[in-house]
This record gives sequence, C-alpha cells and structure tokens, in this order.
Amino acid sequence: MNVKGYEKEQLLGFYETMFRIRRFEEETFEFYKKGMMAGLAHLYMGEEAIATGVCAALREDDYIGSTHRGHGHLVARGADTDRMMAEILGKETGYSHGKGGSMHIMAMDKGILGANGIVGGEIPITTGAAYTIKYKGTDQVAVSFMGDSSTNEGTFHESINMAAAWDLPCVYIIENNLYGITVDIRDVTKTPDLAVRALAYDIPGVVVDGMDPVAVYEAAVEAVARARRGEGPTLIECKTYRWQGHHVGDPANYRQRRSLTEKEDWMKRDPIPALKAAVLEEGIATEEEFAAIETAVEEEIQAAVKFAADSPYPDAEEAYTDVLA
Repeated sequence: MNVKGYEKEQLLGFYETMFRIRRFEEETFEFYKKGMMAGLAHLYMGEEAIATGVCAALREDDYIGSTHRGHGHLVARGADTDRMMAEILGKETGYSHGKGGSMHIMAMDKGILGANGIVGGEIPITTGAAYTIKYKGTDQVAVSFMGDSSTNEGTFHESINMAAAWDLPCVYIIENNLYGITVDIRDVTKTPDLAVRALAYDIPGVVVDGMDPVAVYEAAVEAVARARRGEGPTLIECKTYRWQGHHVGDPANYRQRRSLTEKEDWMKRDPIPALKAAVLEEGIATEEEFAAIETAVEEEIQAAVKFAADSPYPDAEEAYTDVLA
C-alpha cells in the first residue's frame, strides 16, 4: 500500500472511516446474535476500503445507489450512526422510522438513494439519478455500488448501455468478493476480470485492489472527474473479500471447495491494519494518534448501540404513513 505523497489528515481519515465501518458491523452482528433485530444482515467486514476510497472522492451533493450489503456505504458517506443503528433494530428513531431495516437502509440527506434487497436493483436507480443530473445540467455524479453477481443481471447491461450511449455522469463500482450468496463468480463467468465488460460499451474498465483504500480512491477520483467533465461512465472492479458468509446466518462452508485457507489468506490483507502499518512505517502518524481515533470511534459506536436499544418501536399507525399507493 503506497501512502507516499498523501497528507496525514487524509490517511487518518481513511483509517477512521474503515475502523468505524468495522466496529459498526461488529455491533450489528452482536444485535443479530442476541436476537435483537428482525431478519438478516449482510455485513461489509473486509470490504471497508472500497466504500472509504470511493466516498472520499465524492462531493456532498453527489448520489449513491447501494446494495443489500450497504451499511459500509452509509458510514463512509457520513451518515448518522445513531439513526443507522436504530433503523437496523426497527426503531422509530431510525432513518426510515424502522420500516427499512438493514437491507433497505437509506440516508437521503447524504445522497444515499437507498440500499436494495434486489440483486442489481440499485443499478437502474442510480443510472436514473445520473440521467436527472444531465437533464438538469448540474455537475453532480451518481455512483452505483454492486456485487459481482449483479454483473450477470440484465439491469447491469441495460443500465450501462444507456449510460454509455448518453454519456451519463455515473460511476459503476463492482465489489467483487467472489461469491453471490453461495455461487462462486468464477464458475459462472468466463472472464476473471469483470471490468473487461466495459469494452462492450466503449467505456473505461478499471481493475483495482479492493483491499487498498488509496488505490480505490485514486481510481475513483479519476472516474468521478471524467463523469463531471461530461465524458460518461466508468466501470471499476474492486477485488475484495467478505469476512462473513453472505449474511450473518451463513457459515459459508462452500468457500472451502477451492481452498481450505481462502478466508485466512484474504484476512492477512485486512485493509485496516495494512493502512495503519503503512502510515507508521512512513512516519506520517504515531501509534498514539491511531489510538485516539479508535477510542473516539469506539465511544461513538457504543453510544449508537445504546441509542438504538433505548429507542422506542414505531406506533402501529406508522404502518400507513409514507405509503405512496
């Protein structure tokens, strides 16, 4: 991980964001294990570098389309962790008053158009936002996060074809963690690099190390700048890995089919300690500065946990509010 040439404030910001995502997800997992949340959660642990790098390249007025594994995107975008945690528990104080839950969490005040339980469902939504941007003539950008399996959906191809044909200001981020539920993406696609599919639409396709927040940031900066200039979309594939199974109740035994040490091998590349080690090695920051960040984040997350646990559930009448039809 090359951190040379970067300011201490930015690198520590990357670390803080990744550490916050990791701690948020760990506490979400605890909620599940204690039976405090309904349904399942799809955790972002291991993939923190992607959301961190991409969101650092955006402006406050840009848009994001998220996935069922969307907590990390919201945290990286600066969403309120109190309201996020409350939403996951279905509480009235959550972003959607408890009606969205983990898989449909959103933060419109941060340009988050919502997480989406449908595989690839966020891609046309984000493409529509990019069309709106072009129609209005602003210089905003829309970013669509997606998993590897989304690239085999019709929504992926239809949306990118439209964005390419009309030079829409959209950046498509593939979080390739190798598995769509239990399906190994290497078994259902011919090419090992999904970004080469950009060739079909005559747009840039970039492959980047998704365990390196600096590398992700650099790729995102270039793609976002291109979109703002009106030069159309970019497809960025981030090679990554999820520590947990598809969801919190999935033991992910299927991952041992290729290698008994696959998970352990990827965890050795954990982006959080890797960034810390690189920064310390270059003498850019000190152990004490990292400790201060960790302490502050820990206090924030514990406060969010308490806020969510103490918040009330919505009244029954709330089932009939915010309904369009």
